[in-house]
Amino acid sequence: MPERKVTVESPIGLHARPAAAFAQTAAAAPFEVTVAKQGGEPVNAKSILSILALDIRRGDTIVIRADGEGAENLLDRLAAIAAAS
Repeated sequence: MPERKVTVESPIGLHARPAAAFAQTAAAAPFEVTVAKQGGEPVNAKSILSILALDIRRGDTIVIRADGEGAENLLDRLAAIAAAS
């Protein structure tokens, strides 16, 4: 399963608006997409509540995984959202 590891640089982490953009982008995919803090359990990346529950803060490394046609492109977009959030 393709994956991306991203370090969150935003002072507020992956919260509120960035989390919503992340979840909406993931939800457009017709396949499973997960996100986890490095070393943690993955959650559904299409669920804003699941993303917010991870409490992703500045400096945290997350692992985004997706499996399906177009997964590499989707992972690039999600990584950009997470890194710039």
